[in-house]
Amino acid sequence: MPAEPRHVDVKAATLVTLLAFLWAGNPIAIKIGLADAPPIRQAWMRFVLGGVTVLLWAWATRTPLRIHRHEVRPLLILGVIFTVQIALLNLGVNYTTAGHVSILLNAYPIYTVVLAHFLVPGDRLSGGRAVGVVIAYAGIVLLFSHEFNLRSDFLTGDLMASGSAFLLGVRTIYLNRAVQRIEPVKLLLAQVAFGVPCYLLASSLFEAAHPYRWTWSLVLALSFQGFIVAGFNFILNLQLLKTYKPSGLAAYFLATPLFGVLQSWQVLGEAVTIRLMVSAVLVVGGIALASRRSRAPNRPAVTSAPRFFPAKTPKTPGAK
Repeated sequence: MPAEPRHVDVKAATLVTLLAFLWAGNPIAIKIGLADAPPIRQAWMRFVLGGVTVLLWAWATRTPLRIHRHEVRPLLILGVIFTVQIALLNLGVNYTTAGHVSILLNAYPIYTVVLAHFLVPGDRLSGGRAVGVVIAYAGIVLLFSHEFNLRSDFLTGDLMASGSAFLLGVRTIYLNRAVQRIEPVKLLLAQVAFGVPCYLLASSLFEAAHPYRWTWSLVLALSFQGFIVAGFNFILNLQLLKTYKPSGLAAYFLATPLFGVLQSWQVLGEAVTIRLMVSAVLVVGGIALASRRSRAPNRPAVTSAPRFFPAKTPKTPGAK
């Protein structure tokens, strides 16, 4: 039986904040890359680089990569969720602005907290934590509230980004449960192994009329998306999910859009407004509430895993 995840401590909070800062640059990197390569083509190139990074990590840590029978089904399910989620993200960036993607994609902590209440042992959603998440997300919504309109030309991309956010919340919970039973490197490589062929096929079918050109901006954009986001970030994120409660980690990721705004200011010269300052106060206050331990009365912990995780086959002596 997997151990109950721990509450987020100072070390974990610091690492998650670093991840949030790096992830904030991903929509910007995708947007920059779109000048030279279409979205799905960027996706497979990005994850080839990410896969190489993960393989190097596996080699350095001497991680066994043999797939056991009980791991096949969870890895396939994860591959499907991952492939659809990233495809929606890249297409969403193509059809809307990076700012819209930053706010909509990072709604995923709300889905994570709600799903964790039902699927993660001991990760209960108390009233105070729920209010904290709502307050923090209200700060993010405030940042771009004047830009949203149901008649907007960006509606298609916004809907894709929202769908990606929901699946990212689902994937976060799924990874938290899966990483208790399956080596993290296997989970990362399964996503790459399933996603890259799918993206290659989709790109050859739907993007053949969109040639790409190699430029330094494309190389840098893909390097950031691949080595940093799909490699380093994914490895560190799974290590954290293996130890800590996903809803507690998700609360800190709410700062990602704010980092995105600051990076957009640095890269694109966008102004820092009073709206940003008010949003920052709301996000920080909301995170403080959302990351507090629940003081709800003790209830029996849900110790069974979701049905999509079959019981693990008992290990034989010497097996890994």
